[in-house]
Amino acid sequence: MAKAQDKASKEAKAAAKANRKAASKERRQQIWQAFQMQRKEDKALIPLMAGVIIGVTVLFALLGYFVFDSLWLMLPLGLILGVLLAFVLFGRRVQKTVFRKAEGQPGAAGWALGNMKGQWRVHQAVAGTSHLDAVHRVIGKPGVILIAEGTPSRVKPLLAQEKKKAARVVGDTPIYQVVVGNEEGEVPLSKLERHIRKLPGNIDRKRMDALEGRLSALKAKGGAGAAMPKGPMPQGAKMRSAARTVRRR
Repeated sequence: MAKAQDKASKEAKAAAKANRKAASKERRQQIWQAFQMQRKEDKALIPLMAGVIIGVTVLFALLGYFVFDSLWLMLPLGLILGVLLAFVLFGRRVQKTVFRKAEGQPGAAGWALGNMKGQWRVHQAVAGTSHLDAVHRVIGKPGVILIAEGTPSRVKPLLAQEKKKAARVVGDTPIYQVVVGNEEGEVPLSKLERHIRKLPGNIDRKRMDALEGRLSALKAKGGAGAAMPKGPMPQGAKMRSAARTVRRR
């Protein structure tokens, strides 16, 4: 019996190790694919990454020479830090490229919201039009956030209508309205997540749960959920995933 359990335990450990190796290999492949795609469009990527690595390495080498009287003492640390900063730079430039390509495409805001991390309750396309204009709803510590994307003349009335519906069930919880775009008073797609995260905290998690239940009971008009695409560009989503992988490493 004990031998059978030991064998099963060893097999489980071996399987877990194999899964970790496979996941690690997949992450490396994602990073490499994202790098190849990015360098073809971003001619400054490789010079900038090389500049960061060389600059940080030289800086630490000089620091070691003047402070510790040894040119080589700080060199390895500078090289490691330079590589890490180059990866951070790479991830940010990939993210910038993805948002630039997604800008103006139907479903781009919903896709960006779906990639947010943290305790955000994202409900995509709670209202919309046949022209693929949509209003998305996010519940978080600030309260209820309604995000509209599409033609301003169509989404603003849609946004006002959705706010009126939400106000009937959320009580004194703040309701924020955001229109995604590049015109005055609008929030660019690339700055949408940052804008949401800067909103003040007003409610706790328990209140968020209660609000989500109430708002989920509301029936969206217009059938937006069926019309809106899952995301603006699948290849961009993959690159964004790889960028997150780079930041985690």
